[in-house]
Amino acid sequence: MEVAASSERIPQIRRILAAHLRYWSLEHHVNAVCSAVDELVDNVVQHVSGDKTCVVELRWTGRRLVASVSDRDRCLPPVRSSSPSRGGLAKVAKLSDSWGTCGTEEGKVIWFSRRVKEAERILTGPRAPRRPVVEFRPLALPGHPSDAPALEVDAVR
Repeated sequence: MEVAASSERIPQIRRILAAHLRYWSLEHHVNAVCSAVDELVDNVVQHVSGDKTCVVELRWTGRRLVASVSDRDRCLPPVRSSSPSRGGLAKVAKLSDSWGTCGTEEGKVIWFSRRVKEAERILTGPRAPRRPVVEFRPLALPGHPSDAPALEVDAVR
């Protein structure tokens, strides 16, 4: 999404990202991803002079979650502190598995990624009951009628 970065817009961006993460059943990642994106958008607010338009992207590959914020300022950000408690890129690094920045024709992009384990993707809502299998009858081979009796099978979850 393309937004005019401002302190007032950060909560709105957070709600939109959280909704996407919940839609993808990635509730466990909402706080970390939203906090890291908050830092990146806040960096645009604080450090970009002139046009503060930025593009926030969130991608889900099925195993990796990647978020990025790009802006039109060509100045690459320095890492000013190694303390995540002070915020900035150190906080983004703490909340992610990997991160990076690169210049583009229009400005720069800062991204981070998080690995998602299969166990973290368990759906939390109620599951629809499966229809039980009543019987199993082996398929007949072409030209050979099947005389095999039907087998009773219990429903397996």
